[in-house]
Amino acid sequence: MFRSKRSSLVRRLWRNHCAVTPASGARGTESGQNAEGLQNALKPAAHFVFKNLKDEQLELLVEAVESRGAWDVGCVSFPKTELRVGEHALPAQVLMCKLYRWPELKHLHELKLLCCCEESWKKDSESALVCCNPFHFSRHTVPETPPPPYSKRDASPIHSLKQHGPGGNSGPDSSNLSGFSFLVPFTFTDTTLSRNTTRDGYWCKVAYWEHRTRVGRLYAVHEPSVNIFSDLPHGDGFCLGQLSAENRNETVRRTRSKIGHGILLSRELDGVWAYNRSEHPVFVSSPTLDVLCSRTPLVHKVLPGYSLKLFDYERSMALRCAAKTSELTDGPYDPNSVTISFAKGWGPFYSRQFITSCPCWLEILLNDP
Repeated sequence: MFRSKRSSLVRRLWRNHCAVTPASGARGTESGQNAEGLQNALKPAAHFVFKNLKDEQLELLVEAVESRGAWDVGCVSFPKTELRVGEHALPAQVLMCKLYRWPELKHLHELKLLCCCEESWKKDSESALVCCNPFHFSRHTVPETPPPPYSKRDASPIHSLKQHGPGGNSGPDSSNLSGFSFLVPFTFTDTTLSRNTTRDGYWCKVAYWEHRTRVGRLYAVHEPSVNIFSDLPHGDGFCLGQLSAENRNETVRRTRSKIGHGILLSRELDGVWAYNRSEHPVFVSSPTLDVLCSRTPLVHKVLPGYSLKLFDYERSMALRCAAKTSELTDGPYDPNSVTISFAKGWGPFYSRQFITSCPCWLEILLNDP
């Protein structure tokens, strides 16, 4: 590649980096100096990566950064190494994610490789390369404690049946959640929702709802992962934007406009994960994320760019064993059903008490592993 073209690509990459935010508590001139100092520390390390990328890899990185992850761009391979940034050493993939997605990022363990990345299927000892495509990663933790009405979750469930077995102390005092029920204020009458009708070869079905009305057919997922979106350039998967319905109200139309790139749903070795690709939060309720022996499902907020393990097969099996002796399974309850609402939360502390009050939501019907 001609030097002038490489220089142009590098300039485009640096022009698209995220603004560096000053540390909390800093003010005025001090905060500006901190931000400028951090940016000056990042620049040499970033240019070292750019300089050592092959031409094809540099073009891939530009495509990923300028599309903000909307395009399906391959891995950007770089030797596994740590780069000096001020007084700290950062792995190359952390540096790229810090530059283009999360300026406050500090550690590798805060990140999760997405299933679309080839490196996610390799063991650390199998390759001397790492992927530096910042859009092959999601955030793996949530640092701050959330207020009601929902619970912001990190990527791995904080309640483990190994630590909190049936009858043990497994979460908040259930007395604070009394007076609510798992019962949903409607019943399914569509026989196509029955798992007895499933064919071999897919691991879940996805139903899209607007309030109490299901829109479109069930979508069977055969591949290990699927994009569920409204507007995703060059995207394949379940496109909600193509589904039409009569008499949509303004609330539904506004919410549909926020779905955007939607979510990436993937079945991985340790369970089923959801990655929020949109610019708005999504809200999740799952049997394996609930407090054991609680009558009220918890609703978890997943911010843009974050991933959540929304279903754990091992925990699900343990919950079923516990349910055989539990008195709380009073009414229709599906241990393999996960609900996801776009942009709008629900629950006992919310104006929307039930998922059917949400304008746009998904039901994920999982097959047994």
